[in-house]
Amino acid sequence: MTKKSFFYYAEDYWDIVVGIVAVIAAFYFHEHGQKILSTAFAAIGIGALSLTVSEVAEILSERLQEPYGSFVLTFSAVVVEIILLYIILLQVHESPEVLNTVKGGIISAVIVDMNVLLGLAVFLGGLKFTEQEHNKETSNAYTTILYVASVALLVPSLLGSSEHQASTVIQASQIIAFVLFVFYVVIIIFQTKTHTHFFKQTARSRIFRMKRKAMENIEEEEDDYVFDKFNNIGLIFSIFVFIAIIALGAEVFASDGVKLAKEHGISAGISGLIIAIIAVAPEIVTAVKAAKNDEIQRVVNIAMGASTVSILLTVPVLMLLAFMTNIPLALDFNPLEIGALILTIILVWKTTDEGHTNYFEGISHLMFFVSYAIIAAYF
Repeated sequence: MTKKSFFYYAEDYWDIVVGIVAVIAAFYFHEHGQKILSTAFAAIGIGALSLTVSEVAEILSERLQEPYGSFVLTFSAVVVEIILLYIILLQVHESPEVLNTVKGGIISAVIVDMNVLLGLAVFLGGLKFTEQEHNKETSNAYTTILYVASVALLVPSLLGSSEHQASTVIQASQIIAFVLFVFYVVIIIFQTKTHTHFFKQTARSRIFRMKRKAMENIEEEEDDYVFDKFNNIGLIFSIFVFIAIIALGAEVFASDGVKLAKEHGISAGISGLIIAIIAVAPEIVTAVKAAKNDEIQRVVNIAMGASTVSILLTVPVLMLLAFMTNIPLALDFNPLEIGALILTIILVWKTTDEGHTNYFEGISHLMFFVSYAIIAAYF
């Protein structure tokens, strides 16, 4: 192997090697009672392999085109999120407080998607380009969806703050979860069948046009990345294999991470943010790349699409899994979580409704996230 080929392999496959080695190390330290190291290596393994899942899903998404492409990317990331939250949820018998961590993780996924992912991508894209244009119908549709979903989540939250019994709140949560899932099915039809034009770029980016022209004039070099040679079925199978390895790392992360959080008094809000950042990290990388390529439409699709799926799919699936395993999960979120969710939707609506973004709007989202993180740490 030449030095040049070594660097090519290192650049293409470092995430797979780091991810698998980190998961193995996490199990080793877990067996030897080193909770800090096992949790850290599990998080590294989950993050690295989630990046692999994102890259494989991105290949699949490019073949499917928009809006299906962003749908594949967001769905693959949400699967990782569901696995993380459910495995943590299984720790409830030993640590009842993980119920609050899971609920915090659900809301935090949206907070991170809409403020860190969107904010960072818009900020960095805005530094490179004065303004970036996207289809304003996309943000209008998604903000409406998210607003309705957040109002639905208020139902069990309001019941939980009143004198209703816990069983009533859980029952209401299960009904709301079913309603959210039906809403999700309708949205899939809306997004992929009847109104696909709402989620496509209306004005081609400058870089996109230049790349397209260059591709027409020169022959594209063959890519040696092994997953580019897979057919769609092979890509889907690869995604599930890596997700299975992520699940193994998540088991260690949940087991030792919950104990660490209890020992060091880490709040449920911060725990939820950590989980969300680990799950969303690959999407952040993808979104930043897209923004730097002046493909802000893809950024909006990923950020707002992932947030939508985080509520409309994650919540019903977790509620179903909790019901099947007899875990008393209720959607009674605290005022900070509901308030932050609604304020985030309002902020996103204000920064995307005109169909163009700039770096000031990006930094506004990042400032909102920092403020939320500070409150979550002491709430």
